[in-house]
Amino acid sequence: MVHAYIMVKAAALTDGIDELKEQLLAVDHGIESAHIVAGDVDFIVKVDVGTPAEVKDVAGGIQAVDGIEDTQTYIAMD
Repeated sequence: MVHAYIMVKAAALTDGIDELKEQLLAVDHGIESAHIVAGDVDFIVKVDVGTPAEVKDVAGGIQAVDGIEDTQTYIAMD
C-alpha cells in the first residue's frame, strides 16, 4: 500500500470551499480524506493506493478539478 499526502491550493476562494472539498473527495477511490486547512495550501488530501503510479493518477484527477491552482504530492516513506 502506498500512502501519500497531496497539498492542494485553490484559485481565489471567496466561498464554496465545502463544495470544492466534495469535488476533491469524488475524484478517485484512493482518496481517504480531505481536510480544509489554514496556511500556504487550502486542502490536505490523504491518499492510500496500491502503486506510486496510482498516486500520480489521483494527483492528476485533483489537478483537473475546476478551481484548483496547484498541488504538491508527498509519498510517505514509512
